[in-house]
Amino acid sequence: MIAIVDYEAGNLTSVWRAFNALNIPAKITRAHQEILAAGRVVFPGVGHARAAMQSLRKYGLDQVLREVYQKGNPLLGICLGSQIVLDHSQEGDTECLKLVPGETRRFPLRHIDGRGTRLKVPHMGWNSLQLKNSHPIMRGMDERSQFYFVHSYYPAPANPEHIVAESDYGFNFTAMLARNNLVATQFHPEKSGQPGLRLLANFANWKL
Repeated sequence: MIAIVDYEAGNLTSVWRAFNALNIPAKITRAHQEILAAGRVVFPGVGHARAAMQSLRKYGLDQVLREVYQKGNPLLGICLGSQIVLDHSQEGDTECLKLVPGETRRFPLRHIDGRGTRLKVPHMGWNSLQLKNSHPIMRGMDERSQFYFVHSYYPAPANPEHIVAESDYGFNFTAMLARNNLVATQFHPEKSGQPGLRLLANFANWKL
């Protein structure tokens, strides 16, 4: 079973529905033993980094996620779940889970692309990926595939080897990162059609 961590963040049901569409058993839960006993864990979410960390600490789920990572169980972060696996977030000057060295940064308030066009923040819409390091979660993915993003902040791992893929929004930012048994996407695979479902299926079949 895949445990979807319930820490009062949004978008949990969408993730569950995506796994249900793939006929992959999944359960939304904040029960420590269910999460630790699950074969795989998904850490999704939308919202504010500081509020998310407060909620995780409230339910003791910050330590549970660290234990999942230390045990070596496959762990997938989505959107906010890709940001607070790092050391620190600029959003609310928040100390995060420290599973991957680095910090989460905000897009500049005056965000301008190379042609001088002002870009809206938050970044919302479909973008392709540029692979930087191979990862099993991208197995069989068409390089032309696009994924759905909605975010004002982006993860910035300290080690380039932890960057799986980048995307372009005025500059290249990390769209997917990985370290050991953890992989995390800034985009929403559960809202990204068939490419997103393929990625979730790859996660469900990821053999470490």
